[in-house]
Order: sequence, then C-alpha cells, then structure tokens
Amino acid sequence: MEAYQRSRSKLLLIQYHLVWCPKRRKPVLVGEVKERIKQIIHQVADELGVKALELAINPDHIHLFVSAYPTIPVHKIVKRIKGRSSNILRR
Repeated sequence: MEAYQRSRSKLLLIQYHLVWCPKRRKPVLVGEVKERIKQIIHQVADELGVKALELAINPDHIHLFVSAYPTIPVHKIVKRIKGRSSNILRR
C-alpha cells in the first residue's frame, strides 16, 4: 500500500492516531466484544473511505491509526466509529 495519496495536483499524507476508552475506563474490550469492535471499525472505515492502518484493542482502551483525505474531517471519523460501535454493542 502506498503511503501517499496522489491526485493531479497534490501529494497528501494525512494520518491520525486516535485513542479512546470506555466509560470509566472499565476493562470490557475482551473476547467477543474485542472481535466485534474490530469488525465494526473496519466496516465504518470502508464506508467513509479511510484506511485503518493499525488497530490495537486493549481491555481498557483502543488505538486506531488511520489515513484519510482532507475532505473527511477527523471528528466525522471518530463520531461514526464510536457511535456505530456503541449502538451495536449495547444491543
């Protein structure tokens, strides 16, 4: 995979290191929950057109390293991933 994103007049490398944790930093991201979170994050990344370069899920927090185009604001990426995962996992 090429690190830089190219267009006719631009050469871009926009990457974000995102870290978040569950409420009160409880160690709930284990087992089936961990596997489901991985699926959700990759699914949402594909929908948004961003590349999930690295993903590390610890029992009490998540590290996500993504590459995105400048037209996709970072808050939209975070909101969509956290919202979708929270909604699905609470069911």
